[in-house]
Amino acid sequence: MNIKIDRTVIKRFFLKKRIQFQRKKLKSNYRDTINIFYVALSGFLIISFFAILPKTTSLVSKYLTIPQTIENNSKKNFQKVLTGQVKELDLKSDEKKKITFKDLFFDVFHFDDLSSDTVRLSATTLEEIFKETKYSLKEVRENKIVKPISIDLLPNEIKFLESSKRKKELFIKIVLPLILEENNRILLDRRRLFAILNKNKNSKNEKEWLNKKFKQYGVLNHDLTTLKIRMDIIPVSLAIAQAAKETGWGTSRFALEGNALYGQWTWTEDGITPAGAESGATHKVMKFKILKASVRAYQRNLNTHSGYREFREARATQRDNYEKLNSLELVDYLDKYAATGKEYTEILKKIIRQNSLTDFDDAKLLPTSKKLKKLI
Repeated sequence: MNIKIDRTVIKRFFLKKRIQFQRKKLKSNYRDTINIFYVALSGFLIISFFAILPKTTSLVSKYLTIPQTIENNSKKNFQKVLTGQVKELDLKSDEKKKITFKDLFFDVFHFDDLSSDTVRLSATTLEEIFKETKYSLKEVRENKIVKPISIDLLPNEIKFLESSKRKKELFIKIVLPLILEENNRILLDRRRLFAILNKNKNSKNEKEWLNKKFKQYGVLNHDLTTLKIRMDIIPVSLAIAQAAKETGWGTSRFALEGNALYGQWTWTEDGITPAGAESGATHKVMKFKILKASVRAYQRNLNTHSGYREFREARATQRDNYEKLNSLELVDYLDKYAATGKEYTEILKKIIRQNSLTDFDDAKLLPTSKKLKKLI
């Protein structure tokens, strides 16, 4: 006998017994799974957004921000300087008044903030250090590499050394790395300056750096030609010779008491009064915290003071024609450095020749960073 069961009747039966169909339960689980998926996806998108936001901002800033433009006519003007058609652009009277000693030498005053625990080593100790590190002037003359040994103070015993040769060698070994280090700072700045000038567009940071250098070199009229002329090194042989002349190879009171290697004057209270100063004289000899500060101030003086304009222009001509600087020619333009004038320059030439100081002009300081390594 065939019995036909109506599906509607069966459904009503199960409903009365409060039994739910499995199909309904599966539908509920499916919805819960979908909700969890959407929540997870939303969280992932939010996290990803904040993760890539810094990089996106950086790329937009790099490629979409409009850089500032530096008008560069310096190359044309520079050629006029080399041919004698124009000189360093003079500042107007109101511009000259704005030049401050602090702006020109702010990085020199930086050394005054150093701690006062600098140790003065004896001459014997220094000679032992040089021997242990194999720092020899003979080797420097041969391989042109100088060990980056920075000495802050001259030894008091240097004035008691009877051997002139020993005294001179010790003095040169102390000042040579300091001069090269400061020249390297200028060369790195000079390289950055030319990189900026070779661009059609310049960034805000480059513009700020350039304005800082204008102040540092006393070029308040923002003349790029003048800045290019002033931002250059002092030949090593010339810097050593002047230090030797001004300090008596490191034996002067100014050198030992004030780390003054170049006898620069100051009219402030912070200086050393010369023993033989004339009555009524108000000038003093500048003193420094360490020897390096004296070298930096000396370079800044030759690169900014109006009395050494001809020196800078002669140097620019040499740089353009030969690239290498000739100290025996440039020294003729430093007659205003001392009251004895031309006699002073002849003494410097004698010191350079007798001590073969030009051997050090193409010496390089052993690099301590990747940037300096590129200078070798």
